[in-house]
Amino acid sequence: MKKTIISLAIASMALCMTHYTSAQEFVQGTNVINAGFGVGGSFSPGGFGSPSAGLGLSASYERGIWEVGGPGVISLGGYLGTTRYSGNTGFNNEKFRWRYYIIGARGAYHFNGLNVENLDVYGGAMLSLNIASFNDDDGLIDNIDTFPSGSVFVGGRWYFTQNFGVFAEAGYGVSFLTLGASFRF
Repeated sequence: MKKTIISLAIASMALCMTHYTSAQEFVQGTNVINAGFGVGGSFSPGGFGSPSAGLGLSASYERGIWEVGGPGVISLGGYLGTTRYSGNTGFNNEKFRWRYYIIGARGAYHFNGLNVENLDVYGGAMLSLNIASFNDDDGLIDNIDTFPSGSVFVGGRWYFTQNFGVFAEAGYGVSFLTLGASFRF
């Protein structure tokens, strides 16, 4: 009898905690940090044999700023990402390395009209500064180039708790497809 009461009490608390921790829609004032890895990208250095690509690594932050009709929220934030390519030039089997960094400011529209608990879907645009560095084994070439860029993206987050979820994002960053973890506070 005592075990049954304790079991019911634990089950009731778990049910209450599940309801308490269910995530809300993305609203004004919401803060999210994403950390992810990606595959694919547009930074393949052409004309250098068959380069091997590393995983793209990225982190982003955003904050819900404006509630707008539609229903939705506009967020603003930042983005940092990096990826690399390596291979050989075909000249004396010389190795080369490309490293790309992206520093960006981005804005997104979070659509809250689906009424699916724990889901945040969004799309947006980013303005960025891309930094490319290149070097080879001989040290004869060591070059850094910077250039501005613009891009678009779409994504979604699924929250398991009030503060933790996973995300998938497609678009132009250091990778065409990025997967990772989201932390809301």
